[in-house]
Amino acid sequence: MSATIIDGKAFAARIRQQVADHVARMKADHGLTPGLAVVLVGEDPASQVYVRSKGKQTVECGMASFEHKLEADTSEADLLALIDRLNADPAVHGILVQLPLPGHLNSDLVINRIDPAKDVDGFHISNVGLLGTGQKAMVPCTPLGSLMMLRDHHGSLSGMNAVVVGRSNIVGKPMAQLLLGDSCTVTIAHSRTRDLPAVCRAADILVAAVGRPEMIQGDWVKPGATVIDVGINRVERDGKSRLVGDVDFDSAAAVAGAITPVPGGVGPMTIACLLANTLTAACRTHGLPEPEGLTA
Repeated sequence: MSATIIDGKAFAARIRQQVADHVARMKADHGLTPGLAVVLVGEDPASQVYVRSKGKQTVECGMASFEHKLEADTSEADLLALIDRLNADPAVHGILVQLPLPGHLNSDLVINRIDPAKDVDGFHISNVGLLGTGQKAMVPCTPLGSLMMLRDHHGSLSGMNAVVVGRSNIVGKPMAQLLLGDSCTVTIAHSRTRDLPAVCRAADILVAAVGRPEMIQGDWVKPGATVIDVGINRVERDGKSRLVGDVDFDSAAAVAGAITPVPGGVGPMTIACLLANTLTAACRTHGLPEPEGLTA
């Protein structure tokens, strides 16, 4: 038996097309262009690549892209002042501060300064609370993309056993909330979980978001389960640098019913969902109908 490969690249392209079509209609019918502002502090190479990619895809979808690049030694006061200006700017519907920030800046303080209605990363404490209580929220992009893939593959998730390995605020916790919202029975497992392999083997849906390369082995996977691998880890192999997930792909794919590859699985969905969230934020701000199928 070999697993169906869930193609995140193709799915993300579909989401981007949906966003672009909706944006075109918004411009034509209401003269409105959704705008995304991305703030990058410092010179982190991975962040720079990511920010470039976000800007390019934003423009390709017909949205306005505003990039703010600040020096690594920018003061907290200056960064907060920029966020205040973006909060007040009617052309900006989404604000994203690229993480990680340099050590002298308080990430929580910075994120919670963003207007929750413009918090397209879904990290503001208000959005976390809204998601946790099942209300309308801005939802973090990676869990949202993972949920979309699961819904697309399964239709209904109701009654399925889901195990999320990892308890981060960025992926693990919001992923669990979203799965609960779709009526799964949810377990959050982590490094301290007793007999982690046995817990994983009980899962119909296994989401790996632990940040350890190829930690989850094929014999941890229930036959026929759906495996969503959120991990992106760079490893050296045969003198070459490679990207691998948190799941040992080959052994897991031999057992699972469906699996996301790394790269080309969850990764492309993250930026697609950022664009979807920016569109959703613009619709909510202007009291327009939200795009179908692009929200939790």
